[in-house]
Amino acid sequence: MAALALPFPGFLVLLLFGLFSLMLSCCIPISHALSMRQPPRVPRFPYSAKQRGGVGGGDGGAEGIYLGVRGIKYDIQYYTQTLDHFDFRNESTFQQRYLIDARHWNGADKRGPIFLYCGNEGDIEWFAANSGFLWDIAPDFGALILFPEHRYYGESMPYGSGKAAYKDANSLASLTSEQALADFATLVIDLKKNLSAEASPVVLFGGSYGGMLAAWFRIKYPHIAIGAVAASAPILQFEDIVPTDTFYRIVSSDFKRESTSCFNYIRESWDAIDNIAAQNGGLHNLSTKFHMCRDLQGAWELEDWLSSAYSYLAMVDYPFASDFLMPLPAYPIREVCQAIDGLPDGSHVLSRIFAGASVYYNYTGNVDCFQPDDSGNIDLGTSGWNWQACTEMVMPMSSDPDNSMFQPFSWDLKSYEQFCMENYGVKPRPYWITSEYGGKNIKAVLKNSASNIVFSNGLLDPWSGGGVLEDISSSIVALVVPEGAHHLDLRAATESDPNWLVQQRAMEIRYISKWLAEVYRDKKRTTKVSKVSNSWGFLIVMTVAILALIVIIKVDKYLVFGRVPRLYAPLQSAQ
Repeated sequence: MAALALPFPGFLVLLLFGLFSLMLSCCIPISHALSMRQPPRVPRFPYSAKQRGGVGGGDGGAEGIYLGVRGIKYDIQYYTQTLDHFDFRNESTFQQRYLIDARHWNGADKRGPIFLYCGNEGDIEWFAANSGFLWDIAPDFGALILFPEHRYYGESMPYGSGKAAYKDANSLASLTSEQALADFATLVIDLKKNLSAEASPVVLFGGSYGGMLAAWFRIKYPHIAIGAVAASAPILQFEDIVPTDTFYRIVSSDFKRESTSCFNYIRESWDAIDNIAAQNGGLHNLSTKFHMCRDLQGAWELEDWLSSAYSYLAMVDYPFASDFLMPLPAYPIREVCQAIDGLPDGSHVLSRIFAGASVYYNYTGNVDCFQPDDSGNIDLGTSGWNWQACTEMVMPMSSDPDNSMFQPFSWDLKSYEQFCMENYGVKPRPYWITSEYGGKNIKAVLKNSASNIVFSNGLLDPWSGGGVLEDISSSIVALVVPEGAHHLDLRAATESDPNWLVQQRAMEIRYISKWLAEVYRDKKRTTKVSKVSNSWGFLIVMTVAILALIVIIKVDKYLVFGRVPRLYAPLQSAQ
């Protein structure tokens, strides 16, 4: 297979950077290059793909509800958050948005639990709309639901606006996972104080990058949260812990399991695109063939557009229709491969590819033309994640021609560093995440230092390759489902859910129940011991008081009747 005909290092730098500059809740790697002058972008999806209504703003008290999502309601509030938790001289603050729903809460008196979702790299309302599991189970647990927004995303912008927050490397310096975790910690502590709910246990939830944050929160702040459900959390996708080709190998495997011919057509298409693009008028012809709204700037632009679709499809290969990213049918990869394979014999390979891509980009049939540089979701943060990927979230990736349907490329840290220096003036720290949170020798480390974490993964999800797939201890468990996709278990339950998904959620509920039962049992035991201790203390005090009173009466009796103790007899004789 021919490599992309773009100059080195510009092409390779952006190719490698894009592989993981986009992650997680629905952010995916960009697999092809942008020019050195153009930073990698998060694939964005048309705003009309997700209709919202009744979402309030302002300084709090506004009720929000996503249309079409059963039972998801919340108030929108703002919290005055510290900008830099680790600089005691810096007293700057910003307004952090959070969503709260206390309709089902048992209250502070009954120590009702708090379910906290760790906000991801995007608008917190969008994550709430796709995390209906919390609303499904909150009534049974009597839980308060809390969704704090991640700093620098959505409306939680330091320095008063997104423009000011993203001005330069200095203004972005506080955009780190460590600062975000500290935000969640301080917010929930203050909230519990305000609600007189210091005894209410906190259970963490998160999907993708949010799942990583949930697991890391439990590890870093075990005194604040009693447990975490970390869904599709690739906490091992760093350094050399997993092979760099893991992500694209799984995407390719998802397509191959549906159709070997589909896999092969996609594999062949990259050379076909490059060959046509190299001809006079080739880019215009490709733009026409793929119904682009404008002429392509290069072959890489079409290849990136297609690669984004394939990777997203692997992430959301759900067993039911959904509009998590785009409106898609059940088992969308199957539908894409049927469209690719279904054309008559002799059809051009790119005609097949366009038919397959249309399932993803135009399943409703309402799109007249496509924007090659506008394939992402407006609720996901673009520049923010690019900054995080250029500082601490360095996740090496590659594509191996032996197992991938994508174009081959290797991981090149030096080129990656060059891109980050040119665009942000910072040098990535590829070893920082494992230094801060661990990752290597994960079993031995977490077995001795952590507890109460559920890592859930679906093996169709390409991020599962960087997840925890085996039990670490009796309280750090892996729930792995072969047919599952990207944090599918956090979505609201539906009547069409397969049995394995129902059972997966039931296991998660069982672990949450266990954590809470242990807390309430320990609290009850402590309260009982305290009461017993108080009772014994009262008896001891009363006994001492009675004995003292007897002594006083006895001494007083001696004085009245002239019976002085022998000790004082010599003094009486002298008198």
